[in-house]
Amino acid sequence: MHKISKLRATVLCENSVMGSCGLTGEHGWSLYIEADDSNLLFDTGQGQGILTNSVILQKDLTELRAIILSHGHYDHTSGLPAVLNVIGPRPIFCHPDIFLNRYWKQGDSSREIGIRYRRGYLKSLGAEFTYVTDFNEIFPGIYLTGQIPRVTEFEPPDPHMQYKDGNGTWHQDPINDDIALVIDTKKGLVVVLGCTHSGIINTLKHIRANLPDRPIHTVIGGTHLASATTDRLYRTIDALKTFGIRRLGASHCTGLLNGARLYNAFKESYFFPSVGFNLQV
Repeated sequence: MHKISKLRATVLCENSVMGSCGLTGEHGWSLYIEADDSNLLFDTGQGQGILTNSVILQKDLTELRAIILSHGHYDHTSGLPAVLNVIGPRPIFCHPDIFLNRYWKQGDSSREIGIRYRRGYLKSLGAEFTYVTDFNEIFPGIYLTGQIPRVTEFEPPDPHMQYKDGNGTWHQDPINDDIALVIDTKKGLVVVLGCTHSGIINTLKHIRANLPDRPIHTVIGGTHLASATTDRLYRTIDALKTFGIRRLGASHCTGLLNGARLYNAFKESYFFPSVGFNLQV
């Protein structure tokens, strides 16, 4: 099995900003990844800061080999047209469900939260979609989880996440397109999360089942724990500790309060990856 010898990951989009370099924060997530000779973009945020932040942080988008979309929500996909307009045609790895007609719904109130652009428009800008549903090695030492089995009892679907079918009927959205990126480095696995709507423990269990002999060195990204109950949060913390993770960086949809609770649980192993944060493994 191929091992990545040098990995650098830089946060281009996130809810908050570190440093005073004129960077832009937004509710979203994007990570520029340099893994040996493969430069990858994981998610694209809302599109408000990705181009400016990439220039300030000196990350050349034209050097990207491919783009990965973790799932089809606006805060992870809306920067895609801006990026494609700069770099031209590129492979886009994602799950086929990213184009579902998605909403956040509570009672009679709802708002659209799905991808803002049609497939045909994105293809016209150079998006070359490759759909991934199973655990798959997309480049040597670099994997996508594909669809993640829901096996834990304490990571239920968010009832506010719903979609409309072609007849206008509402359905609970299982967000089956939620996928994660796994990079196998010489120090262990680096797991890159989007929002982890499938549950961070479900995600790590799926990765361990497919790469059983590899330790998990670092986990970075969103955890969708902002609205988690106290019981769910502490059951998640207990389960996380069983994986022997060396470094945990939770941000975006983690929430400040539960982010603080994670820091309290993991101490020096925990970090907060705002815009401008640079991870090296």
